[in-house]
Parts: sequence; structure tokens; C-alpha cells
Amino acid sequence: MLLKLCLGLCFLLVCQLCYVKPDSEETCHEFTDLDLPDAIIGTDLHVKLLLYTRDNANCSADLNHENTTFKYLDVSRKTIFITHGYRPTGSPPVWLDEIVQKLLSVDDFNIILVDWNRGATTLIYHNAAGKSRKVADILKNLIDKMLNQGGSLDSIYMIGVSLGAHISGFVGKMYNGSIGRITGLDPAGPLYNGKLPEDRLHYSDAKFVDVVHSDIDGLGYRENLGHIDFYPNGGTDQPGCPKTILSGSEYFKCDHQRSVFLYMSSLNESCSVVTFPCENYKNYRIGKCVNCQEFGSLGCPVLGFYADKWRDYLVAKNPPVTKAFFDTAPTKPFCIFHYFLDFITLNAKPHSGYITIKLESTSGNITESKLDQDPTTFEQNEEATLLAKFDQEPEEISKISLMFTTGTVIGPKYKLRVLRMRLRYSFNPDGEILCRYDFVLDENVETDFPPVPCQNSNFFSSSCGEKEDD
Repeated sequence: MLLKLCLGLCFLLVCQLCYVKPDSEETCHEFTDLDLPDAIIGTDLHVKLLLYTRDNANCSADLNHENTTFKYLDVSRKTIFITHGYRPTGSPPVWLDEIVQKLLSVDDFNIILVDWNRGATTLIYHNAAGKSRKVADILKNLIDKMLNQGGSLDSIYMIGVSLGAHISGFVGKMYNGSIGRITGLDPAGPLYNGKLPEDRLHYSDAKFVDVVHSDIDGLGYRENLGHIDFYPNGGTDQPGCPKTILSGSEYFKCDHQRSVFLYMSSLNESCSVVTFPCENYKNYRIGKCVNCQEFGSLGCPVLGFYADKWRDYLVAKNPPVTKAFFDTAPTKPFCIFHYFLDFITLNAKPHSGYITIKLESTSGNITESKLDQDPTTFEQNEEATLLAKFDQEPEEISKISLMFTTGTVIGPKYKLRVLRMRLRYSFNPDGEILCRYDFVLDENVETDFPPVPCQNSNFFSSSCGEKEDD
């Protein structure tokens, strides 16, 4: 009896040692987590390709180490490569999980995290940048396998952060710009500023290249790189980011990382980050770039995942380069809601000044916008369009309050005779447009009125051509 018991225990022990987990209990591969000592020593390049789909949304497969590379990788789907940049401390990027889950909420993509933390982790930035082409070679090797399995270059979408943006460009160059899309999120500036197109990301690297520049005076690239280049808040200091070095590492990386968080906000259905093609940030701020008629019924381009809706318009331009500017709120989801404010005035003499607008909803909530602008000149019978920006999306509007000021303390007070005021939402050209007709704005006096839907035809009173006293 004792012998049988011993034999039984031995058998169980051998079985345990030889046990192989079934497919349902496969190992979940994690992004490489290093620390400061690794950065001090430096790391040799080792790339892990971590695949997520809706079938394994919370448990990635490592395409380098598993024989079942195409078990989850369905090459008929769109494949999104996400490539990070320089990692001076070795920690995983804080945004990895969120961007994967948000993308999978849109559709069942193949999402491949390009984990080159071993290689990117070093105190010497030059060493990390020097490995970027080797990372691109590894990605090309996988894409070649996908093509051999029936995949297409058009279904390849590469999202690159910092150095990862240039890595994405190097991959695109190997296919002569035939991959579907590249999004560069604040492409790295150091070592790349001023480089020729073959040594950095360029709009010819994919059929559509869109770029977000959030730190052009620091870690990011300043000039145009894509078919459309977005410059939030002018591309420099991002609202909500620390302003002094006393905030530690956040002072250095917050502006740079904001491009990633803005991109993720674009995947939030309640937040469309509307942008305005313009020559420069100042012209956007003073309301000179409010016309997006060149994009037809699409209206002004949006930043992020859905920017490719404007692809045909942007690629067809000669040269195919567009700068777009916009402002953001300081906190997630960062949206600013833009409204156009159109005035036709009747004063015989031109008046220059500023407009402040408040919107009150039927529930009593009030949102205010002081239009950031140089003084606007209001001329008789000529339409002036201003850009109003609100941190919160106005609800159903029950009252509009306007105030006109010339900004002067000494001197006479003026009156602005308004033939028609029109308020329209920039992102929805087909939405309801609110109007007010034939009223007077006394300088520095807030004027309230309930808005009415605009008349279908252009409104001109019988006094259009008459002179009005100031």
C-alpha cells in the first residue's frame, strides 16, 4: 500500500512538471519595464512586437516569440503599429493601455505595440536615436510576412511618438510611400531638425501623413512634415502643463506628451478637436482663418484618428502641405468648442474694437468667450467674422449677451449699429444658425437678447445704404 502511494505521488509530480497550459491560459506578454540603473548602463536593442485584438484585448501575444504569429493576426484587418520614442528612465509609457483600448473600441484592429524599450532606454539620447533604423528593419520584416499572407500595404497604419515618428517614416520609405497612413505625434526634433527628407519623417512616406506638433520649442520638430501638420496652442506651451522647472520631470515631458493625449481625445465621440488651416498661429488667434470652404461639406479638419476624412483634399494640394492651428482646454478631453460670429454693421465710419460674448442655456448655465484677437474693424455693409471659443459645449441657447469695447479709457464712447449678427457652430455647418437683427451695441454696455433662427434669405433692411450717426 505504501509503495502504491509513493508511486502515485511520483506520477503526479512528473505530470505536473510536464504539464503544458492549454491555449485558453496562454502567457500574457508585458511591455518591457526597466529602471534608472538600466538607463545608466545603457541597453542593447531588443524589439518585442505585442499584438492586441478584440479577441485578446487584455492579453498581448508576442509576435517574435510565438510560433502562432498569425493565430490572432488577421491580415485582412487594418493593422496599427504604435511605436514609442526615447525612454531616459526605462519606464513604460503611461499612455500605452489607454491608446490600445480606445482604438479597439473603434474597431477590431490588429494593434501592434512596438516595444523597443531595450534600446530606447539610455541616458544618451544619441544612442537611442542611432537604433531607429534597425527598429524600422524589424518592422519591415513583419510587414513582409503579412504581405506574403495576403495583407496589403494600404491597410497599414503607423502611429509614431517622438523618435517613433521617424521610425515610422523609415518604414514608409522602404515601401516607397505605399503604406496607408502615418501619424507622427510630436516627432523628435533633436538630431532631426534640418535633416533632409530621407533622414526623417516626410509626407512622401505614406499615402497620408498627419503630424501633431506640441513642443516645437523643446523636444519636438518645428517645421512641416506631413500632408497636414497640427499645432495645438501654436505648438509650444500647452495649457495645464507646468511652467517652471520646480515641477520636476513633468516640466520637460508634459508638452511633448500632450500630442499623444490629444490624439486619444480624438477617439472620444463627445470630443471633436476642430482645427483651422492657417498661415500662422497669430492669424488663427485673430480670426483670419475661419473659412474652410476648400474642404466642401466636410468643413474644417479635425485632429487625430479621423483626420483621414480630409485626406483626398489634402493630398491633392500642390505642394501637399497644410498647417492647421487650434487652442485647447487645460484638462482632458481638451476640447475647445468654436463658434463663428458674423457681423454686418451700418456705421458710416469704420469702428475698431473687441467683442465679448456670453451664452446662457435654458437650464441657466452661462459660458463666456472673450474673442482672442487684434481689434476688429467693422465697416459699413461689410461682413466681419470672428472666432469665439468656449471651454464647454453650450447647451440649448436661450440668451446671448454681447459687449463691444474699443479698449480705450479716455475719449468718446461709440455705438455699433448692427444690421445682422449670426452665430454658427464651426464643426456642424448644417446645424441651426442663430441670428439677431437691427440692434445697437453701446460701448462697454452688455446687451442681452434671445436669439432667433436665421432667415433663409439674406436679410437687409431698407436702411442698408443709409448713413448712421456714431
